Amino acid sequence: MTHASLRRSIVPAAALTLALAALLGPAAAGAAAATAASPAGQAAVRPTASDRDVVAGLERYAHPLRTAEPGGPAGDLAAFASMTRGASIVGFGEASHGSKEVFTVKDRLFRQLVRREGFSAYAMEISWSAATRLNTYLLTGKGDVRQIMREEFQDGYSLLNTEELAQLFDWMREYNRTGSHKIRVVGMDFSDADPEQYERILTWAEGNEPALAPELRRHYAALRALPTGVAARMAAYNALPLAERKAIAKDAEAAYQLLSKAGKQDPWVLQEARILSHMATEYTVDWSDPAQAKAASRHRDRTMAETAVWWQRQTGERIVVSAHNGHVSYESAVPEYYPVTMGADLRELAGRDYLAVGTSFYGGDYRAKTATGESGTYSVGPAAPGSNEYTLDQVRHRDFYVDLRAAGRNPAVKSWLNTERPTFVVPGRYPNDPTPPLALGRAFDIVVHLHHVQASVAVPPQPK
Repeated sequence: MTHASLRRSIVPAAALTLALAALLGPAAAGAAAATAASPAGQAAVRPTASDRDVVAGLERYAHPLRTAEPGGPAGDLAAFASMTRGASIVGFGEASHGSKEVFTVKDRLFRQLVRREGFSAYAMEISWSAATRLNTYLLTGKGDVRQIMREEFQDGYSLLNTEELAQLFDWMREYNRTGSHKIRVVGMDFSDADPEQYERILTWAEGNEPALAPELRRHYAALRALPTGVAARMAAYNALPLAERKAIAKDAEAAYQLLSKAGKQDPWVLQEARILSHMATEYTVDWSDPAQAKAASRHRDRTMAETAVWWQRQTGERIVVSAHNGHVSYESAVPEYYPVTMGADLRELAGRDYLAVGTSFYGGDYRAKTATGESGTYSVGPAAPGSNEYTLDQVRHRDFYVDLRAAGRNPAVKSWLNTERPTFVVPGRYPNDPTPPLALGRAFDIVVHLHHVQASVAVPPQPK
């Protein structure tokens, strides 16, 4: 869905393209837009009489943002930190996978939660093994973060290869040098696995359950034979005959079962093996079959939720879950593709320990990929009258965040929040479809609204 935007991109590669398009499609914020959002100086549109009570109610609970850029004084974020108290898992949504300010404001909010609330992990729609590489950099300084991103954020993950995220990772590395606690990245997705992931499992088995090692090597042989490099590996995997991919999935599950029944166990090794089994199962999906695509999307959101909850319970630390709005929300904007969201699963698994924060914007630019894989910059907005973003943008603050739970105490606002309206759900795929209907109050606890966004900035290629 909306999340699909990027997410789908994240699915196993080529064969998953159709599924991506599906999710992405609906999620599109777009069609609404063909015209570029005007920059800062655009004259504000006055609220209609029917909107005035809603806008007044929202303004009572809205907190202005000094800036969407990280760094500098954070006094304007104190209320946000208070809103998240009591939650051990906070979902940070993004209305677009390709807009700069959507990611920089999430960076700014995350820094506040790390410093003031003790959060220590940033879970993302990236592979477990990519996060493992990033954590080596975050904890030791080993490697070049942009080179790691170039190598890991390919194919469906390529929209995440941005300077905005590189800036966040650089800050996390600096914080870890002297911070009171260490912060790490969590990979919730499972469309790819680096060779090192298999080696970690095999090394553990050889040292702790050596009798299992030969059988594990046999079960992982086909996966370990795939090419190096994310894009090449995913393409080669998708090119295998379906019968072969099903045999690989059977082997990956057998390997996990061996480890789960072993006399000695390590929860981290089991988690890595579980993720490999999920990955192999995903590659058996026929994405051209709507029923299989829908079931696979459902399975993906559930697995990402389970991974985030597993991490939080395993470490006992508070965690931010960063993903598309369509994933972190409680309700799906495109249920025909995403019947149940990751946010709904997180609420089921973690109860009130989970809190959903969505982002929105009135208009602007975003990066996305076409069906043939090229990246481009596109525009969406300004938001049309009757949409959620149109009303949010009538609040007197240019950029702000608002606790929808508190604002909903106002009867006019509550009715507005619980009514489905067109909403920007911008996917990572272009072109995209019209905005889907969504009731903000049923989807999120908090919304961060930005007036105008720019396209994200790609990490430059490696100099030759």
